[in-house]
Amino acid sequence: MLKILIPTLLLVPTVWVIRPNHLWPAALAYSLMIALTSFSWLKNLSETGWSYLSPYLATDPLSIPLLVLTCWLLPLMILASQNHLASEPIGRQRMYITLLTTLQIFLITAFGATEIIMFYVMFEATLLPTLVLITRWGNQTERLSAGFYFLFYTLAASLPLLIALLLLQNTTGTLSLLTLQYSSPLQLTSFADKIWWASCLLAFLVKMPLYGVHLWLPKAHVEAPVAGSMVLAAVLLKLGGYGMMRMLTILEPLTKELSYPFIILALWGVIMTGSICLRQTDLKSLIAYSSVSHMGLVVGGILIQTAWGFTGALILMIAHGLTSSALFCLANTNYERTHSRTMLLARGLQMALPLMTSWWFIASLANLALPPLPNLMGELMIFTSLFNWSWWTFILTGAGTLITAAYSLYMFLMTQRGPLPAHIIALDPSHSREHLLITLHLLPLLLLILKPELIWGWTN
Repeated sequence: MLKILIPTLLLVPTVWVIRPNHLWPAALAYSLMIALTSFSWLKNLSETGWSYLSPYLATDPLSIPLLVLTCWLLPLMILASQNHLASEPIGRQRMYITLLTTLQIFLITAFGATEIIMFYVMFEATLLPTLVLITRWGNQTERLSAGFYFLFYTLAASLPLLIALLLLQNTTGTLSLLTLQYSSPLQLTSFADKIWWASCLLAFLVKMPLYGVHLWLPKAHVEAPVAGSMVLAAVLLKLGGYGMMRMLTILEPLTKELSYPFIILALWGVIMTGSICLRQTDLKSLIAYSSVSHMGLVVGGILIQTAWGFTGALILMIAHGLTSSALFCLANTNYERTHSRTMLLARGLQMALPLMTSWWFIASLANLALPPLPNLMGELMIFTSLFNWSWWTFILTGAGTLITAAYSLYMFLMTQRGPLPAHIIALDPSHSREHLLITLHLLPLLLLILKPELIWGWTN
């Protein structure tokens, strides 16, 4: 664990002492080395318990795929941000890379934490760099209200979790994930225990986000710069799923009774947010709502509490992280050329950027879960565990799948097909930097087809 964490910490001073003309290449090379080193974690997936143990930081088959995804994303964010920050003063560029690195440090510590309170502190700490990214480097004046939404939704839901954790500490005497499994099972029967269960999960359901408490996400995505959107979609939403998986094993007896409304709400959210996607005119907003739709399935898979549901949820989280991040990068390449996120004003780009269209096509197919991509594998495992729970879910999941396919094709056709609008006179050609960026998103996704056991989690 330290062989990743210490180099990441050292990246912060390195960014401030390096010569301006070497800043971006050096930061990219350094972060890529960290990302490649993190692959060494994957060889320990055959072990079912904890590995790389220290009293506070350890990895297990559930956290390893998310840790590797976090490390993989930093070089991609640096690669994506290079162009639109080129005109800014060098101090701001250094600050931007420092914020991204700080965010990665917090995320690594959150996913690797063995103490639940440490996880909670890091879960909250990720808010600060993300908030600065949105409110300082966002595009429109609405970025301030987006920042407020993001901060207050997440903070308001997190305070009950803190109180619930302190109560758990009083009851069991420990908050370490290593020793909690050996403590005596909790006797949860009263109405107060049910409120305690809800407060434990509320913070994670808002972070996922569950339909109904999702309004902060489209705002934050639309206003954030490209790196903010990438890290938000790929990793920060997954913090919610990871937290739910960790907490539900402790709250075992109550989940069976209390999860019904949340599962139904999550599946209803898949249909509703998918329908909202079909009405969107803003490209980034469409991709943001599609994230809510996919996370609804993940919530359902986790709350079912079966091995298949957990595995499917983890696979879908990793696959969605790579897919949605790639879609935000593609949306950004369009925005840098046309300076508009409105799909009607930036359509027919296949005529001008044919190679980008092939990337759009692969990313759209991944978004609608085309076989044999891991997206489909995760969805099928979640569907199977849901059918096993109640066959009525067939109606909701079936409709959700159809709507997902419809809005993915709608997004592709609106942005790429048709005549080029008359107001688009000259467009920059696509750069090799952009092609490399999308390749580094979609290549791992395609390689996971060959070795999906890397992201199965703890049921392998």
